[in-house]
Amino acid sequence: MTGQVELSEVAPRDGLQSIGPFVPTETKIALVRACYEAGLRRMEVGSFVSPRAVPQMADTGAVLQAAKQLAGLECTVLVPNRRGFEAAINAGADRLGLFMSVTESHNKANLNRSREESFADLAAIVRETPKGTKIRFNLSCTFHCPFEGVVPVEEAIAFTGRVAALDPEMEIALADTTGNASPDQVRQVFAHALKTWPNPFAFHGHDTYGMGVANVTAAWEAGCRIFDAASGGIGGCPFAPGATGNVAMEDVVWLFRRMGVETGTDWPKLLVAADLAAAVPGATPGGAMRRVPAARQAA
Repeated sequence: MTGQVELSEVAPRDGLQSIGPFVPTETKIALVRACYEAGLRRMEVGSFVSPRAVPQMADTGAVLQAAKQLAGLECTVLVPNRRGFEAAINAGADRLGLFMSVTESHNKANLNRSREESFADLAAIVRETPKGTKIRFNLSCTFHCPFEGVVPVEEAIAFTGRVAALDPEMEIALADTTGNASPDQVRQVFAHALKTWPNPFAFHGHDTYGMGVANVTAAWEAGCRIFDAASGGIGGCPFAPGATGNVAMEDVVWLFRRMGVETGTDWPKLLVAADLAAAVPGATPGGAMRRVPAARQAA
């Protein structure tokens, strides 16, 4: 199998947001630079959210400023509402990551508003955004919700269609927030989405139940070519009880290397970034490749 995949590093945002003790800004910038040195050219560097709700992201402006000095790096910042959107635009983010949940319960826990309130606000932002601005619309809990359980495939597809109708060119990310999606479920949703709508679709996976790489494979086989992952497998949603880290970037890269898919990454330097992420105080690292001696020795 051959081909090419686009990888987005999310450790600086999703990987760190659940950590209680504040991670120094210098550490976050060092992580961004290590991932960049490993060849990753797309990155979620933070989020413009209320510092009261997610205090770990209070220094996103400073991290973004440092990241923008790295040539060729596309910097994404997550924004939940109009205030965050305007802050990200003013700060010079390359891509704006809107986000909400497919399920009502998680949306209320995560954003303190109903699903319809979030959708109406974000839909207005999409319509009013200047042409040429890169947007990604992230849908949390597309496959499973910590409060409502498994999301029926029909419900996931129906809500994805509402988002796709906003802009046929807008990237849409379908997220397995709890890491409890099953590969057949992921394959069905992505196959339908990619067949039905012209939007580029991305998969954002977690590895709570050890199915992260299997779900990445299922999304790839369905035609997805954009994937989020976090170096060191760190991360989790502070508003999804029991959810642990993102699927590890090094595991995803190893998977695609074995399948003959080009990732544009430097394997030894990717392990440096993974080790740096895993060593952040308060982080709970995951993934398999950092623990495999033969994999660590591979060029």
